Amino acid sequence: MQRKVKLILSVLVLSIPLVILNNLGVFDRFVPEEPQNSEKQGPVSLPVVKEVQMKYGLPVDSFELIDNVIDNGESFSNILLNFGIDYAMIHRIATEFKDVFDVRNLRIGKDYTIFAENSDSVKVARYMVYKPSAIDYVVFDLRDTGNVYLGEEEVRIKEKSISGVINSSLYEGLLEQGGSPALAVELSKVYAWTIDFFRIQPGDYFKLIYEEKFIQDTISVGMGRILAADFHHNGRSFYSFWYDNDTTYRDYFDEEGRSLRKAFLKAPLDFFRISSRFNPRRFHPVLKRVKPHLGTDYAAPHGTPIMSTADGEVIAAAYTRGNGNYVKVRHNSTYTTQYLHMSKFAKGIKKGSRVRQGDIIGYVGSTGLATGPHVCYRFWVNGSQVDPLRQDLPEAEPITEDYIESYRSFMNPLKDRIDALELPLEEPEDPKVRLASLHS
Repeated sequence: MQRKVKLILSVLVLSIPLVILNNLGVFDRFVPEEPQNSEKQGPVSLPVVKEVQMKYGLPVDSFELIDNVIDNGESFSNILLNFGIDYAMIHRIATEFKDVFDVRNLRIGKDYTIFAENSDSVKVARYMVYKPSAIDYVVFDLRDTGNVYLGEEEVRIKEKSISGVINSSLYEGLLEQGGSPALAVELSKVYAWTIDFFRIQPGDYFKLIYEEKFIQDTISVGMGRILAADFHHNGRSFYSFWYDNDTTYRDYFDEEGRSLRKAFLKAPLDFFRISSRFNPRRFHPVLKRVKPHLGTDYAAPHGTPIMSTADGEVIAAAYTRGNGNYVKVRHNSTYTTQYLHMSKFAKGIKKGSRVRQGDIIGYVGSTGLATGPHVCYRFWVNGSQVDPLRQDLPEAEPITEDYIESYRSFMNPLKDRIDALELPLEEPEDPKVRLASLHS
């Protein structure tokens, strides 16, 4: 009988609308009660973990950092003696780790950082970090028995672009647009076989896509590689694209796949001016008479590096009264070059030495019959001296048919980007013209 009653009640409950049951409080007993005297809790907040700041692989927050530069007369020992390091530790670092870094090689003007702790109101060095370059550093661990190890800053490469019109020189044109001297040097190397930078004309322009190296994301530490360029000279665009296919090619080529590298550099120096050209009837400034000048003089500061303009063998590195210190290089059975009036030869340059194009073979001077520092560059073709600036020099091998389609697929997007770069607009010099342009 009780089971029947329970069954009937169940059916009745199921047939009653849920709203009515809720109003009658039928479901209240199914809601779990909150614990007495408990307060409602908000979202649980986790403790904030502070990120550890690191510099040179060391925790910055644990020390007081003192940045300085090596001063004239300073040494490793007197720096550390001022920070509580005893002679025993200094001697151990200087002798036992000499093969890692010789502390006698600290150089004036280079940066160093002391990682110090306070001990009895005295700052005691626990580490010293010395920076021989913007990227490399040396860590001197001054704790316990001491240690020395080398490290490198993390370098990030960023791609950048620049364009500009040349009004006076390539160097000044690049600097005016925010480029660096290193970028000017790199660009001159790319076009060393193509453009005579002694004959750049006002109105020539450049467009570049290049890499720049950074540490800590904001500190520039030098050039990467020029990836693509358009150097517009004498009414013509000279394109260059760095192409590296990991197997056959690793050089600069133009839009047709021709190498920018010639058999000879245009000049044995970077940037400096031609002071005297090849002239069979030149009046000699020292001898005071007409004497053929069978070379091209490049004036440059004393000590400027002189490069071999092509691969070859040194057949003379000697001194004569007229030539001063000179080097002569035979490149093949057809071509020979000579470099006169050097202040000194480069290390290892002697008769029989092999040199590569661009190798430093000596330094500008004024030895022999010379009125000032310069290099006289002489050029032989089949045994006869000729004007190198008038020679149609041979080119390096172009990209072959097997690789040309791959090269074009790589090069075309870069060329489109170079062509799309706009040249900066020049401000008119006349204030009235500038004011009119602002209101137009």
